[in-house]
Amino acid sequence: MAENPAYPVGLRLAGRRVVVLGGGQVAQRRLPALIAAGADIVLVSPEATPSVEAMVDAGELTWHARTYADGDLADAWYALIATSDHAANTAASAEAERHRVWCVRSDDADAATAWTPATGHSEGVTVAVLTTDARGRDPRHTAAIRDAVVEGLRDGTLVAPHHRTRTPGVALVGGGPGDPDLITVRGRRLLAEADVVITDHLGPRDLLAELPPSVEVIDAAKLPYGRFMAQEAINNALIEHARQGKSVVRLKGGDPFVYGRGMEEVQALAEAGVPCTVVPGVSSSISVPGAAGIPVTHRGVAHEFTVVSGHIAPDDARSLVDWPSLAGLTGTLVVLMGVGTIGKVADTLIAHGRSPDTPVAFVQEGTTAAQRRVDATLATAGEAVAAHEVKPPAVIVIGDVVRVGREPTA
Repeated sequence: MAENPAYPVGLRLAGRRVVVLGGGQVAQRRLPALIAAGADIVLVSPEATPSVEAMVDAGELTWHARTYADGDLADAWYALIATSDHAANTAASAEAERHRVWCVRSDDADAATAWTPATGHSEGVTVAVLTTDARGRDPRHTAAIRDAVVEGLRDGTLVAPHHRTRTPGVALVGGGPGDPDLITVRGRRLLAEADVVITDHLGPRDLLAELPPSVEVIDAAKLPYGRFMAQEAINNALIEHARQGKSVVRLKGGDPFVYGRGMEEVQALAEAGVPCTVVPGVSSSISVPGAAGIPVTHRGVAHEFTVVSGHIAPDDARSLVDWPSLAGLTGTLVVLMGVGTIGKVADTLIAHGRSPDTPVAFVQEGTTAAQRRVDATLATAGEAVAAHEVKPPAVIVIGDVVRVGREPTA
């Protein structure tokens, strides 16, 4: 006869007594969810892992540092039995049966009255996978199913077309440095829900190919500016589409607030009364050097790093950068948008005390299939750009970290 299937149910444990027997790895994995559920947790175990002890120290549960004793499950609503003592687990399981306490056992699922599903979360939805056949008892199998469902919900591929979430307003999404896999999970989900996407040349272009034909994709560089400046045209396009009740994503490269004029767009939307959600992105200032094998900090080499815009040369009156002070630092300097000005930047740093032999690396098209790295020094940086035809977008790293793990090639 086939085994009776388990009856799935969601337990509301807020303020209710939950007893956990055992303070090892199983408890360490299960306790955070019980804490998040608001349960009144009592841990009974002679020992606990450091992570579990940290939960105790934070006041998230009560710990009785001893072995299980009959009566520990009295008045409990739910019990997790996970000690290394099989006899104690059996005795506790019997007590749970007498008191009609739903009980999970880590050592013998067949002897338990409840099973813990593999769970995951995505924007207010909890996915719980619970199977009862022999293959389904394998936690790796159920976890794999859980992961597939959650990933589908997060990237939008599992949302039924006729019930797709539509939230009128604007989401300012940082698309990351270029590799489409480096956008955040939330950013990818919002793209899947969008009616309109307004992007720029630094946004991860490969993501646009995944959008359904019904999504209107607008290249910000091709907006009709009319009497408006480019940024004003973008602001007005965002406002116009949002006021039509559409879900709008403003897809930007890197992080919206790192040289991306993101706050200008947020302010314009606020003034127009249009709701806006900001989704941070992976900044190219850290991720691109990392993709090229360059750590922006390294023990014994650099204890700080500074990110600076190089789109305005040091000798330009509009520059807000204190270049002489930067020259006096000993850590890493990351320059964005500096391909066209790197010669003057290097000369200025040298003039104010930075060694001409300081290593420099140019990482062009970082994290994409076209990524390439060119190494130089401050003394040769300007020449290297011309000789190797370095083109934007490129992240420039200045400092001894350039040599970590690799000898300079130029």
